[in-house]
Amino acid sequence: MAKHHPFKWRHFQLDIILLCMRWYLRYALSYRDLEEMMVERGLSVDHTTIYRWVQRYAPELKKCCRPYLKTTTNS
Repeated sequence: MAKHHPFKWRHFQLDIILLCMRWYLRYALSYRDLEEMMVERGLSVDHTTIYRWVQRYAPELKKCCRPYLKTTTNS
């Protein structure tokens, strides 16, 4: 069987989805801020769409990235 591709059947390309999610998760931006930033770049993305992307894909990204994070101490 073929491996399930999580971004299949999405209206926007993978790099746009990941870019919006990265900016939202990394910086203190609101969904509406990201919507405005995408409009400045010529993309019409609604803030609720970005919200849905974050809700859907953030847990999967966390699972994929967790093994590569450096461990820290509480000192």
